[in-house]
Amino acid sequence: MARLPYADLAQPQINELVTQIEAERGSVIHLYQMLLHSPAVAQGWLNHLTGIRLNSQVPGDLRELIIMRVAILNRAPYEADQHAPIALKEGVTQAQLDALDDWRDAKDIFTEQQRAVLAYTDEMTLNIQVPKDIYDAVEQLFNEQLVVEITATIATYNMVSRFLEALQIHTDDADQK
Repeated sequence: MARLPYADLAQPQINELVTQIEAERGSVIHLYQMLLHSPAVAQGWLNHLTGIRLNSQVPGDLRELIIMRVAILNRAPYEADQHAPIALKEGVTQAQLDALDDWRDAKDIFTEQQRAVLAYTDEMTLNIQVPKDIYDAVEQLFNEQLVVEITATIATYNMVSRFLEALQIHTDDADQK
């Protein structure tokens, strides 16, 4: 159960934002139901995540592997619940999702690019500072724009999981009507 009640979506001052979220995301998921306690933060969050998820050049499979790995490392099940179906639609295989906990041992399941990005994700998430060899592997495989966008994706979904877990937002919470 979330630590705070979810925002009342019928509040007139957030009506426009609720409509925008529904149009862009299909529904107002628990994450946004919580963020709507602060309309300015919810709007900024929506704009930022739209840029990361929908307007970057990071291939969908890499983006979703990043998100799923961050969810695992940060013990954020809501994030994983939301993104597993998206990952499968973006071309991540069920075998890859199943192997993410121990991806280093799954040598034949992940491509060279995926392995480099997963190593980078692990270092950014667990250690913050990234060793030169891990960074160099990413830089050799991707252009400058993609390096920046991959880095921003990892950083962003660490922010998401930390918000979710601090406020204990979970899939089985009752929806706000």
